Amino acid sequence: MVVVNKLFFNQRINVSIGSPEAAYIYAISSAGVTYSVTQACSRGNISRCGCDRTKNGVNLRGNWKWGGCSADVRYGMKLSRKFLDAREFEGDARSLMNLHNNKAGRKAVKVSMLTQCKCHGVSGSCTMKTCWKTLPSFNEIGNFLMKKYYKAKKVVAFWDTYSSSKQPLYLQQRSKRRHRKPRSKDLVYLQRSPNYCEMDLSRGSLGTMGRRCNQTSNDIDGCNLLCCGRGYNTHQFTRTWQCNCKFHWCCFVHCNTCSERTEIYTCK
Repeated sequence: MVVVNKLFFNQRINVSIGSPEAAYIYAISSAGVTYSVTQACSRGNISRCGCDRTKNGVNLRGNWKWGGCSADVRYGMKLSRKFLDAREFEGDARSLMNLHNNKAGRKAVKVSMLTQCKCHGVSGSCTMKTCWKTLPSFNEIGNFLMKKYYKAKKVVAFWDTYSSSKQPLYLQQRSKRRHRKPRSKDLVYLQRSPNYCEMDLSRGSLGTMGRRCNQTSNDIDGCNLLCCGRGYNTHQFTRTWQCNCKFHWCCFVHCNTCSERTEIYTCK
């Protein structure tokens, strides 16, 4: 399962399938919009927002207080919700899944915010510090959501049996003991991941047969992982290109022809 999950980064994902990979794509897209809007606000690129000064001047325990220009992540979340959630108007189980993962992506930005401080006092004594909230690198948010992806929860739609509505009310986790709603920070999915090793166009999997791989890599592009244990083929060829080019006055360029013997590897 770990191998198959890693392979989805080298696939063209069919997001119409309610898989864990689709959950991650929706969450990371929502986080990306939230992050970009919040960053633009902090830089003054959006006229309707700026710094979040709601906490400024509030003294907390210790020798520090809120101040400076905190990133207005609430505005970023609000605009992201309006932009992305508006697409989910069907009201079916898949829409509920997408809305949940959109929210998880926005929350990932909020919980990843960093606190930066500046000291004040005579000769750097730091008798008082002013602190504000700032954005981390987006890589940290991506890593946070990747951990959520590996722990994504399978859910089912819940219908009110006493209602005539044909739309589900909410999503819930199904376990042997009880049913409960997933937490807002969790990624959720409706269908298990397809086998990304084999071609299945109906489920959006192109397979890895014929894929170019790296013989010396132990990462996701390595032949051992990408080829799913089927092995790989070695192709030898001679690569030629123009090299050592020199300009001669006047007016032409003279180049030598260089070549090298090289190998590429493709999955069986």
